[in-house]
Amino acid sequence: MRLASTKNKQLTNQKATGLRRQLGLLGLAATGICAMLGASVYVVPFMIQRNVPGIGNWVLPAFAFAAVPALLAAIAYAILASAMPRAGGSYIYASRGLHPYLGFVASFSQWFGLSIVIGVIAYVIPTFFRDIAVALELQDLAALLDTGVVRVGLAILMIWGFVAINVMGAKFYERTLIPMMFVMFILGGIVVIAGFSFDHADFAAALVEAEDRVLPAEPASSFSLPTFLAAAALLFASFIGFDAIAQAGGEAKNPSRNLPLAIGIAIVTVGLYYFLFTAAVYHAVPWSFVAEEALTKDITAPGLLGYLLPPAWAAAIVLGAATALINDLPAMLLAVSRLIFAWAEDGIFPRWIARVHPHHHTPQTAILLSGVMASIGILGSHFAGDLFLGIDIMVTSMLVNFLLMCITVLSLPAVNPQLAAEVKVLTTRPRQVFLAGAGVAMLTLFLVVHVVKDLTAETAAWYFHSTPVWLIVMAIGTVIYFWELRKLRQQGVDTNTLFKDLPPE
Repeated sequence: MRLASTKNKQLTNQKATGLRRQLGLLGLAATGICAMLGASVYVVPFMIQRNVPGIGNWVLPAFAFAAVPALLAAIAYAILASAMPRAGGSYIYASRGLHPYLGFVASFSQWFGLSIVIGVIAYVIPTFFRDIAVALELQDLAALLDTGVVRVGLAILMIWGFVAINVMGAKFYERTLIPMMFVMFILGGIVVIAGFSFDHADFAAALVEAEDRVLPAEPASSFSLPTFLAAAALLFASFIGFDAIAQAGGEAKNPSRNLPLAIGIAIVTVGLYYFLFTAAVYHAVPWSFVAEEALTKDITAPGLLGYLLPPAWAAAIVLGAATALINDLPAMLLAVSRLIFAWAEDGIFPRWIARVHPHHHTPQTAILLSGVMASIGILGSHFAGDLFLGIDIMVTSMLVNFLLMCITVLSLPAVNPQLAAEVKVLTTRPRQVFLAGAGVAMLTLFLVVHVVKDLTAETAAWYFHSTPVWLIVMAIGTVIYFWELRKLRQQGVDTNTLFKDLPPE
């Protein structure tokens, strides 16, 4: 906490946060991997045939193209994390290296998008339990899991279970998340092995046996640049999550080394997994069949491979998807809680939010508030009935966040040369400029494509468009920022010093 002892006195005495550096490299990497690898990989690469008609067999190239701006954003995060390893990473990076207001915008955008999605994810998870029950022919249990009260109740229980795990400390968090990550990869590996074990001929035979349907000849798939870009913008959502590593900067061991390394491990691991997973399913199932089925119903990897696998194996794949979704929750709760904590440490949010547990050394108040926000997101998902709005808001929010991180890399030497000298990753300035500049260009392209697609989509009401909702939220955030900034200055805080130096450890 940083208050001037007297009015108009420069800030000089800063208290330590109380956080402990307990997260190792594997725990950090698991945080990013689990935040990225949700169940979307089981759905998005296949439902994209309906959401972006005409993409055809260009899904894998679109995936690869979507990975490029994500990788450039990850490089920007790695550069900044090496110089500013503190809790609430993205807020600290942009507030110290670009502009305090833009730092708050970048992080408030991120916080809002992720907070909503945490609730959406928790609300969706019980449907995967229902599908497992269906696959195992447990119809009564499936019906129970499909009721609104049970879905909401289970979702809230999961949220607050992971809130407790986050409060219990970094070591307890690691011991929970790392085994779950390996279970997720093992169950997901069933899809990869099964997909490459069968081909289109096997699928054609299985389709005849199961439904007495003949697989039509696969038509030619022509390339369309607008269609390709729209698909890539949608698939970009699959790479969001590595930023969670940066938010844990105040609790990372050997942070200047481990934060950038963990970011690199996370995005490379997840990128390769996404590509193998999607390639495996399309190796077994023709894209034309996927496109045809997607027009009339929601399809998933387990549903497609269910034609080729026994029910128990299909249930195991669904369990893998559920595990991937569950893994999202503790990692994303960690990310959003550290953002709130960082704001409170700077005085942009009420300072009582920065309270740290005396024994576990975790920002307990910020974690509890994040749990409340996620619970609101669950109720919103239940009553609004539009899950994809939350996803669209997250994509808009994170594209803005990633764009500002790349701009921060460009501005850091001019705005804060002292911190620029602390960069330990890609220290050659021309390389930084080239990579960050490329990131700015590609992320701007993706943001424009996403916003245009959102604003031109036909919806029942204006508030089902993510862009105006995001703008309203940012307006609220702007009011909060300038109100709290005014209060700080009235209290005698030297805000120039405040936003120049790193917070204490």
